[in-house]
Amino acid sequence: MTIEVTASADWRAGVIQDFARSELFERTFHEGMQLVEETAGYLDGPGRQASKALSRNAALAYASESMRLTTRLMQVASWLLVQRAVREGDMAPNAACEDRYRLNAEDARAEIEAEVADLPPELLELVDRAERLYDRVRHLDRRMYVEHAVEAGPHPVLSQLDRLKQAFGT
Repeated sequence: MTIEVTASADWRAGVIQDFARSELFERTFHEGMQLVEETAGYLDGPGRQASKALSRNAALAYASESMRLTTRLMQVASWLLVQRAVREGDMAPNAACEDRYRLNAEDARAEIEAEVADLPPELLELVDRAERLYDRVRHLDRRMYVEHAVEAGPHPVLSQLDRLKQAFGT
């Protein structure tokens, strides 16, 4: 049993390290960090000016959406930075499995409180891009961390190899 748990943990650590070293991670990391910078630039500049011209209800919806947007992006950025720490050897893959590093389990989508037409199109585009990125990262998070933790038992091939090693004393 201990051998099976060890084999499963080793296999999972390998999956996590392989992802952290992959081109997919690299592209996702750059996309996420670029979107964080772009969003911050918009909200601190043109977005701030655009929000001043909105009606009271639209301004409240703008504030709500911009807060939701920044929260989602910070969750994604945090997750990506954990993966980068694994890649650079600053964090063990098994440490990255802790619940505190998982993305929020709540649905990422929320109803926009005002007419979409009342909100600046630039904000809506950023919200859409952030939601799509969040969905992709959440899918990766669930596949790498949640689903493997729930699956019954270790990786079947590694389990059989460990049994053979044990049987032949190697």
